[in-house]
Amino acid sequence: MLVLALDTCDARGSIAILRDGVLLASLRHDVPQDYSSWLLPATDRALSAAQVHLPDVDLFAVAAGPGSFTALRVGLTTVKAWAEVYGRPVVPVSRLEALAGQIEQPGELVAAFVDARRDQLYAGLFQRNAAGFTLLGEESVIAPEDFLANVVNQADGRSMTWISLDPPALTRIPAWSGRVALGESVITADPLVAPAIARIAVRKAAAGHAVDALALDANYIRRCDAELFAKGKSFHAK
Repeated sequence: MLVLALDTCDARGSIAILRDGVLLASLRHDVPQDYSSWLLPATDRALSAAQVHLPDVDLFAVAAGPGSFTALRVGLTTVKAWAEVYGRPVVPVSRLEALAGQIEQPGELVAAFVDARRDQLYAGLFQRNAAGFTLLGEESVIAPEDFLANVVNQADGRSMTWISLDPPALTRIPAWSGRVALGESVITADPLVAPAIARIAVRKAAAGHAVDALALDANYIRRCDAELFAKGKSFHAK
C-alpha cells in the first residue's frame, strides 16, 4: 500500500510517503512560507524523491488536529481534493496520537501535549494496547496545571510516559517538580510527525476507519479566533 501523509497542524509540519510501512520520502516544513504556497510544491518534490506519482497513492492520511485553524484547513482541503479526484480513501489522524506513537519503551500510559499558547496545552492521555493507542477521555485545550492533575488522577499510580514537541510548556509549572521527584521527564518528540501519521492511518484503514472526501473534517478542539471575537466570548477547555 502506498500512503501519502500530511501534517499541517502548526509551523512544524511535514509530508511523508510510505510503501508497505517503508518510508520512501519525507519533507519538513522548515521555511517561513505559508502552507498555501509551500504544500503543493513540497508534495511534488516528495513524490519525485519517492519515484511515484499522485495517482499511484492508495491511501491519504492527514493530521486532523488539534492545531492552527488556518494551517489545518490547508492540509485538509488539499487531501479532500486529492481523495475526490482520485477516488481514494482518507484517514484523519490525531496529531497527539501520532506523538504518542513515537514512544517505543514499555509503559502503559502516554501523555502527549503541544503548546496551544495562551497558557494552555493541546493534550491527551493514551493507553497502549496491541493495536497502538486508545484515547482515554477526550483531547482538550487545557491549562498545564489542570492537565497534570488530570493525568496523575487517571494514572492512579500506573507507569507514565510524557512526550511533547514543547516540553517546557508543562515542565515550567511548579507542580511538575513532583513528577521530577518520581524520576519522570518529558521526551522531546521528533517534529517529523507525518511518517507516524501514515502508519497509524494504515492500521485505522484496516480496521474500517477510513472516510471519503465529504466526511473528512478537522478536530480543532478550540474555536478559531474569528468565531470567538465575533461572539465576544472567551474559549473554554473541554
